[in-house]
Amino acid sequence: MNPASEPTRHYLEELFDLRGKVAVIIGGTGELCSHLATGLARAGVQIVLAGRDREKATARLAAISRAGGSAWFLEVDVASRASIDALITHSVEKAGPLDILINGAGVNSATPFLDISEQEMQNIMDINFYGTLRACQAFGAYFQDHGRPGSIINLGSISGLNPLSRVFTYSASKAAVHNLSKNLAREWASQNIRVNTLVPGFFPAEQNRKILDASRTKDILSKTPAGRFGDPDDLIGATLLLASQKAGGFLTGHELIVDGGFQSMSI
Repeated sequence: MNPASEPTRHYLEELFDLRGKVAVIIGGTGELCSHLATGLARAGVQIVLAGRDREKATARLAAISRAGGSAWFLEVDVASRASIDALITHSVEKAGPLDILINGAGVNSATPFLDISEQEMQNIMDINFYGTLRACQAFGAYFQDHGRPGSIINLGSISGLNPLSRVFTYSASKAAVHNLSKNLAREWASQNIRVNTLVPGFFPAEQNRKILDASRTKDILSKTPAGRFGDPDDLIGATLLLASQKAGGFLTGHELIVDGGFQSMSI
């Protein structure tokens, strides 16, 4: 055995030690966030999956259990502040004091711009942006009232940085999430509440599969230096960094892009 291996292992464990922490993952039954939940659980985090689909949650909880983690499912409606407040109360009852919030609830639409109705726009903004805003308000108040350091990780999108065709409403809603995250990072840094944006590039998920036809897939991959779509597990390391108070304790207001180089591509 390399004599340096044991000290190295202990150093890495200390740097990224999340054992005993509690994370609430809103949208946790979705494809991307369920992988983040499993990754955090493998790092020793107790998980509360929050969403609306109890059937999906059953499979997600089973995956976390197989990975050796502890998790619960709680229903939440991000359109209701009262529902989010109840989520906090029940999460503490189930798992104990809270440390991490991941905001990952989201919907998408491929409606052409001139055909987008006001109702459709309002629905997408209400879930993607206002849902994130409500959760940040509720959890931010919880962290402040209890004097606890907190890590809030909001799921942004590469389309929130540079708008993409076919997803006008989604791009606008995610751009608002990016701006909200920076504003809250500035407001709460002195209270040791960190707010960052995890920015996935192109990850085939429920929201975008319906617009990933052969032509669009070719365009995306031609502009992605890594030459592939992201795998949900590609997001886990970034999440562990943002969640850790020691490794990421000076990271706030940051947009951590995980996109295989898409954002760096020009011609």
